Amino acid sequence: MKEKICYLFFVSFLLSVLTSCDSSNAQTETENKETEQVVLTIRNPKVEIATQFEQMVREYEKQNPDVKIYVETVGGASDDFSDIIAQIAAGQGPDIFTNIGYGATKEWINYLEDLSSQPWVEKAYPDTLKPITLEAKVYGMPMDIEGFGIVYNRELFQEAGIQSVPRTYSELKVAVKKLEKIDVTPFANGYYEEWKLGYHLTSLAFAIQQDPIKFNYQLKKGEESFATNVIAKDLLSFLDLTLQYGNQSATKTDYYNEVEMLANEEAAMVLQGSWIQPLLDEEAPGKSFGIFPIPLNDKANSKILTGVPNYWVVNKKSSSIKKQEAKKFLNWMVSSSEGQRFMTERFSFAPAFKHIKTNDIGPISKEVLNVYHTKETYNSNWFAYSSSAKREAGRTLKRYLNRELSQSETLRQLDDVLREASKP
Repeated sequence: MKEKICYLFFVSFLLSVLTSCDSSNAQTETENKETEQVVLTIRNPKVEIATQFEQMVREYEKQNPDVKIYVETVGGASDDFSDIIAQIAAGQGPDIFTNIGYGATKEWINYLEDLSSQPWVEKAYPDTLKPITLEAKVYGMPMDIEGFGIVYNRELFQEAGIQSVPRTYSELKVAVKKLEKIDVTPFANGYYEEWKLGYHLTSLAFAIQQDPIKFNYQLKKGEESFATNVIAKDLLSFLDLTLQYGNQSATKTDYYNEVEMLANEEAAMVLQGSWIQPLLDEEAPGKSFGIFPIPLNDKANSKILTGVPNYWVVNKKSSSIKKQEAKKFLNWMVSSSEGQRFMTERFSFAPAFKHIKTNDIGPISKEVLNVYHTKETYNSNWFAYSSSAKREAGRTLKRYLNRELSQSETLRQLDDVLREASKP
């Protein structure tokens, strides 16, 4: 009897040990899986597609369960680069973020991973890679092709009797008066953020020059000046027109409010770009919007500004495994059917890649892509100026809109800002 009891005790003990081992092994396997999971962080500057981008990331995670991605969406009313250098320096920066190219490529080169060998490079439209290429190395993947101009409500234009979009400054003045006659505010002005003024409108002052590259070079050297440049003065006159025929408190009205005014038909036009298509689809479904160039004078040479707004870049300071997974994710975005579907159908992006079909990108992006392919556009990037210089230019124009600076003071200050930025 004692032997039986001892035997049963031994078997029970053995089973408990084996069960404990199995449990321990299972827990270890779980911990190992969690340890093996690569965690990436992405800084997304497109508030217009915040939800859609998150949904795309979740789809990627389903297909790649060993990868976990956290998305931080910034932009719109916030400055999406004010703290990123400090984060990277502290080893806490995002694994994927964005860079605007040209001068910003040089400015950030120590943090940019070389992406020249990635499979999407040969599929991109060649000119889209130029701003992010340095010494024959490609450091970023083009996000999309965007256009900047005047986005307008087609129905309100028809109701006001505007038969065709204005091609000259005089035609624009006629159009705004027709809109006022039907009690519609012509312009929804949101000048709270400086990026529209410093990045986009100032780009127009460069792009419309007879020889933009030469003008840019001479401006840096002090051989040319905004203070004596007719086009720069025309730009300020255009801003005056938008204030005269727009909403009150323009410099206190932000990006979201101006788009909402357009969507709600409180205004007929807004100085914006193709990136607002997803917001309009959400807030004003069924309404028809288009885009036309900003006419600064009566020469009828106005064109939409087009170009790559941002480049997806990989943090050079991230670990090798994170950089590997970050590159894999970026390639998935432009090579997989799921990624392409999100970019076109959900983001309304005009792709910067030859192999992506563009059937469902929305009417504004389609217009932009059409003019981009016909080359009837202006380059939206103004060459070698850094992002900090563009922010300062935006602040200067905002002071002009607040009537803190006269026209001549504004132009002289723009000269000072840009020449200071050109110093080595």
